[in-house]
Amino acid sequence: MLDFLAEAGEYLPFLLRGALVTIELSLVAMALGTVTGFFIALGRRAKTRLLRWPLNVFVEIMRDTPLIVQLLIIYFTLPRWGLTLGAFPAAIVGLSFNLAAYVSEVFRSTINAVDRGQREAAISLGMSGVQLYRRVIMPQAGLAALPILGGYFIALLKDCALVSFISVNELLRNASIVISDTFDGGNIYLLVAIIYFIMSFASSRLILHLENRLAHSRRSGPDTMSGTVLTMEKEAIR
Repeated sequence: MLDFLAEAGEYLPFLLRGALVTIELSLVAMALGTVTGFFIALGRRAKTRLLRWPLNVFVEIMRDTPLIVQLLIIYFTLPRWGLTLGAFPAAIVGLSFNLAAYVSEVFRSTINAVDRGQREAAISLGMSGVQLYRRVIMPQAGLAALPILGGYFIALLKDCALVSFISVNELLRNASIVISDTFDGGNIYLLVAIIYFIMSFASSRLILHLENRLAHSRRSGPDTMSGTVLTMEKEAIR
């Protein structure tokens, strides 16, 4: 136990620098993956097959191949085709694209779950397609998708360990560097597990707090569609 505490005190700052890279990767990839996934979901709902078919193929490829293989292809294979990315940008691209495929399915299902009557009512009030999504569909679909997206973020924190295979100095790679110097994998890996647990647990608490805040504001505020109808009626009276 004393040996573990001594090693933790000596190598913890170096491991925490790797943990900060892990958090940075997760936040950037989550933001890009969520936005990309949303637009992929919209594209897969389009009437044009020329748009739907490539997006469907992209989603299937991303979901049916391992993330580590995708990262290795982006970092090692694409340079042979004239597209070279540094380790960190390659990690961002790989994590974001992989996440976007799953997020697109989440948005597709939550958008489809919005009551069709609300869509028809909004259109009858003269809303454009953009207004329909902004005022009616996305407030409901986004709230329904939030718990799933929160789970994906926690999974993404742990998936970032895979980018150590393409030389990104995140938490696990920094741990490997320490182990190569100390030859003591047991204590270092235990310390890494504790850091991952703290990051994941803190993220889950934060996401739960956000869900509760949004759910409370939705319950205490007017219904989304009712509020929209009232606003449109006031504008019509004016």
